[in-house]
Amino acid sequence: MDLDTLVSLCLNRGFIYPSSEIYGGIAGFWDYGPLGVEMRNNVKAAWWQTMVRERDDVVGLDSSIIANPETWVASGHVANFHDPMVDCRACKKRFRADQVDPADRCSASDNGEHDLTEPRQFNLMLRTQVGPAEESSAQVYLRAETCQSIFLDFKRVMTSARQKPPFGIAQIGKAFRNEITPRFFVFRSREFEQMEMEYFVHPDAGMDRFEAWRETRWRWLLDVGLDEARLRWHEHGADELAHYARAAYDVEFEFPFGWHELEGVHHRGDHDLRSHTEHSGKDLSYTDQETKERYTPHVVETSIGVDRCMLALLTSAYDTEEVKGEKRTVLRLSPRIAPYLAAVLPLSKKLSEPTGKLAAALRRRFSVDYDVSGAIGRRYRRQDEIGTPFCVTYDFDSEDDGKVTVRERDSMEQERIAIDAVEGYLSERVLA
Repeated sequence: MDLDTLVSLCLNRGFIYPSSEIYGGIAGFWDYGPLGVEMRNNVKAAWWQTMVRERDDVVGLDSSIIANPETWVASGHVANFHDPMVDCRACKKRFRADQVDPADRCSASDNGEHDLTEPRQFNLMLRTQVGPAEESSAQVYLRAETCQSIFLDFKRVMTSARQKPPFGIAQIGKAFRNEITPRFFVFRSREFEQMEMEYFVHPDAGMDRFEAWRETRWRWLLDVGLDEARLRWHEHGADELAHYARAAYDVEFEFPFGWHELEGVHHRGDHDLRSHTEHSGKDLSYTDQETKERYTPHVVETSIGVDRCMLALLTSAYDTEEVKGEKRTVLRLSPRIAPYLAAVLPLSKKLSEPTGKLAAALRRRFSVDYDVSGAIGRRYRRQDEIGTPFCVTYDFDSEDDGKVTVRERDSMEQERIAIDAVEGYLSERVLA
């Protein structure tokens, strides 16, 4: 499966669209359609369930997109958050200096070769202004990552939530980077969403927690349906580690365009709290009330992009096969992640009234589609293509025996169950 095939499915079935498409779009920005937003919410809910709700040592946060600009001075983004950029003097295209593709031919030169400028540093922070009038406004930045606000709110959260190290703060939120060359669909965008957790620990416990979180995150990626054969760990070597990092691993995924980073698990040491302490003048250390030891907590970070996770899940799930001489396209999405858990299908439009009542009852608990248009086989294929795990068909016998036919997407096996058992049937499978 190539990327173009996946992009086409996303466009035609309502997963992901180009932003402001009727005006020609805008590079690096995407809109999530009816199915995309359902799947996206399911991905975030699955992450939040594992990272926050099932634990007593992690709490949540939802911070503002714009912070005091000194935040980004302290974090090093203003001084160091750069990519090398080159421009082609002939065709006027702009590239990251380390990502110039030799196969990309220049449309304005006779030999097809780009006439590139010398590399220069390009800051990736997106700027805006606040204030009632432009002349009195202050320059601020749209956040480049969600974690910095976690560090700023560390003490406030710790006190109000009655937590103490070891504990974590989790956040899901938008971030922005002025990428030179957005590419590979939603993989590299200028607006994206992150799911991040910062875990604050005693300096002596940092590496143990780091390894524990690596195991936790690997298990979650498998639980939501990623193909383990397309996952691998990449350890940052000495030449890749950030100057403050004690250790760092990336989970890489084999996308249609090759192996690339999906999630990072990093041991950041005490760099973040110490930097914000120095720049703000506010003490972000912690004193253990039992031992009276005072220290600046070390931080273990897990960070995954919602958009990259969506792309990886769709890549893992996409499949085609031949069934009775016809091609079947199917998204084998986990019931936890699929946009619709089930579709309710009346065998005939004459059965719309009782079938509509069943769909309405199931919608109180689940995301359910209702489809009455076309032959039943065609409706099954539509649901297969958008990843719906179960189809519930109400037929003329249902009036007499009080049963419906439930079809499972992957095996296409069907079984007859009581109408009042459908809710329990779906509940068992979404939690499996």
